[in-house]
Amino acid sequence: MRFAFVVLSALSAWAQTAAPVASAAAKPSFDKTGFEASVRYYEGLAANIAVKVGDPTPSRSLPGFSEVGVHLTYGSQSADSLFYLSADGRTVIPAESGSVPAFTIGRNPFQINLDKLVLDGQPSFGPANAPVTIVEFGDLECPSCKAEAPILRNILPSVYPDKVRVVFKDFPLESIHPWARAASDAARCVFHQNPQAFWKIYDWFYETQEQITPDVLTSKVLEWAGKNGIDAVQLGRCIETKATDAEVARNLAEAHALNLKGTPTLFINGRRSNGVEWQTLQQMIETELNRH
Repeated sequence: MRFAFVVLSALSAWAQTAAPVASAAAKPSFDKTGFEASVRYYEGLAANIAVKVGDPTPSRSLPGFSEVGVHLTYGSQSADSLFYLSADGRTVIPAESGSVPAFTIGRNPFQINLDKLVLDGQPSFGPANAPVTIVEFGDLECPSCKAEAPILRNILPSVYPDKVRVVFKDFPLESIHPWARAASDAARCVFHQNPQAFWKIYDWFYETQEQITPDVLTSKVLEWAGKNGIDAVQLGRCIETKATDAEVARNLAEAHALNLKGTPTLFINGRRSNGVEWQTLQQMIETELNRH
């Protein structure tokens, strides 16, 4: 869980423009039940974790906001976190984040991420109207992505065949992975020929990751194409002209706008996770399904 405190200068600047200054004696209208529900969802807290919400006190750090302490208890373990609440009792800012992810009580706290995610024209599998959408920012040369791929490709569809949609977004880490961007370009060329074949080459890149180098990538991809019903001539032309590289560049720009630092990074209905084990991912999915 996330309970660390951070420097508040960015939050203070945001708050001065986001809310009117309140006097030290002013108390916001406070819906404690709604606040607890929003915090539970934001933190992803299980039902068996006890949450005690304190009373608002005027904040010295954020003019116009109050501070609300939250005490969490699970068996013999406990932890404390701090939130800032606007004068109208609606806007919440988690104190542990320096990116100012303010959210409104009763609304999706991850809407700020959803607004930045562009899903049109991206490879996907699963029902388009699924209640849960998982967006993966991945790197086809990334060993951690390779380790996570079986969860997304095998376990997830077998457990939630009609409940989850998976969307792939390119995030090649070029500074450490020399052929990752070329792989993204090539995979998108395949996607344009046959959208569902994208997932075949996605699997193939991870299966053959250790055999690929920048020098042999194109020849191996074209060899794969010949065995999988893809027009190798058309594919070779697409790769040579880097016809899909602008699409990869747009996904990279989106990743940077979301302040992503590594791969794999997942967004589960907007909730960010820097790679997860199956048990944790399943808990996140169940949380979303219980909200629908």
